Amino acid sequence: MKLTARRQARELALQLLFQTEFAPQISYQTFLDVFEQSVDPEVTTYADLLVTGVQSHKEAIDAKIQASSAHWKVERMATIDRNILRIAVYEMKFAKDPIKENIAINEAVEIAKKYGTTESASFVNGLLDQVSKAH
Repeated sequence: MKLTARRQARELALQLLFQTEFAPQISYQTFLDVFEQSVDPEVTTYADLLVTGVQSHKEAIDAKIQASSAHWKVERMATIDRNILRIAVYEMKFAKDPIKENIAINEAVEIAKKYGTTESASFVNGLLDQVSKAH
């Protein structure tokens, strides 16, 4: 899978996780079906893997994030930042084939620059750096 396809998949996974927080009564698969017509199948396949992985390991992922966050409770973090962190921690620590931590962190920072606030990139970078060192 090309790097750009992986980035697209991470961005799609972020959108799906974000949507499911605001409309939990609608399955993420319903949201994914909307994108399947216009997105490359390898993108939707990897996005699906990320979303299901984050959802199945959510408690453990959030525990790792919380343990590395001295000043923020996970549930009080911005929804975009929280889900970017969850995707990166899943890829680093829980994926069947984990990716290198520096790659996961870099990808998360780039996505935070695109979707988050002006502080999101540095927040995500610092917290993921702590996760990678501590766990």
